[in-house]
Amino acid sequence: MSRKAFAAALGSLSLAGALQAIAADADFDKSKALESGHEYLISTNYPNNLHVVDMQTDKLFKTCTIPGAYGPGMTQLSPDRKVVYILSNHYADIYGIKLDDCQPVFHATIAQKPGENARAMFSMTVSHDGKEIYAIANPTKILAEHYEVQQPRLQIYSVADGMNAKPVRTFPAPRQLTIMQTGDDGTLYVAGPDIYKVDVKTGKFDVAIPSRNWKRPNYSPPDVLYVWNQQTYSRDFSLFYTAAKFKDDKQDPATADFRYGFFNVDLATGKTETLDFGPVTEVYFSGMRSPTDRNVIYGVLNRLTKYDIKEQKLVKAANLDHSYYCLTVNKAGTKLYLSGTFNDVAIFDANSLQRLGDLKLPGGDMAITTSQAFVAN
Repeated sequence: MSRKAFAAALGSLSLAGALQAIAADADFDKSKALESGHEYLISTNYPNNLHVVDMQTDKLFKTCTIPGAYGPGMTQLSPDRKVVYILSNHYADIYGIKLDDCQPVFHATIAQKPGENARAMFSMTVSHDGKEIYAIANPTKILAEHYEVQQPRLQIYSVADGMNAKPVRTFPAPRQLTIMQTGDDGTLYVAGPDIYKVDVKTGKFDVAIPSRNWKRPNYSPPDVLYVWNQQTYSRDFSLFYTAAKFKDDKQDPATADFRYGFFNVDLATGKTETLDFGPVTEVYFSGMRSPTDRNVIYGVLNRLTKYDIKEQKLVKAANLDHSYYCLTVNKAGTKLYLSGTFNDVAIFDANSLQRLGDLKLPGGDMAITTSQAFVAN
């Protein structure tokens, strides 16, 4: 086949795929309200889709449109589960979309000054009472011949300001901040070099869990790569880490045990944990504790795995047909939903890790979406 014919064929396939996605989207009534007491999964994908999946039937319930350009598609739900807030437009804007009718009800831009380019690196969440949105702005001043990196800011928006929200309070923030969640007492918890707790009225940052600066005897500093900002039924704010556990004070890496573990804040009580849960056999991008068994934790990337936390051992593993970045557990703790990368959601039995099915979503890949499971009010 000639290059021209090959390009034409590719174009036809792309057009067919796009038309198929549009047709699939058109089949759903965007104004169809969610059913109270029903459990749903939300996820996002290219080009600008917000999908709502019925977790009782494991079928697509409807698809909403996200304004602007896509990326990263990280989602956060309001406490009443009526509105989903999405970090999108290449990390530069926050949109709030009402789930019952797919209508945009909130919009805020991260950049705030003329000549400024600013992004929030997964650092966005909703206050415990649903009245405010928190985000970390990482600004750069754009000059004629160079850029100047500026001081990061904690920006606090009022939900009541709707589609033209500006920060109502702004405070200086440390660098390298990513995911965040709010506790039931109003405290904001933010992941960075350490896990910080923040007073959102004064902007004061304190260390809740030492990470880079932990002082665990005979442990290396932990390595953390975790940007899946999930709101869990168990009210956990968790991040995975890997670290070398040395045999003795010589700290010889040749004889060290390499351990997986997690940092956790109980958002209901403020209690914190730093726990190893198993040996390092592979890399995981995200994971979640079972909402019904605190001793069970799952991880996913190139395999789906299940661990016994107390025994610190791998219990089960399942091979996957491709990588999945984001793992979500239903409220009953019986099913696992894998998302991210392509445009399919893989569904597994949480006990046996047997594959139960797949759901292909309209549109393109999900990339680094954050999927959320919730029960509608």
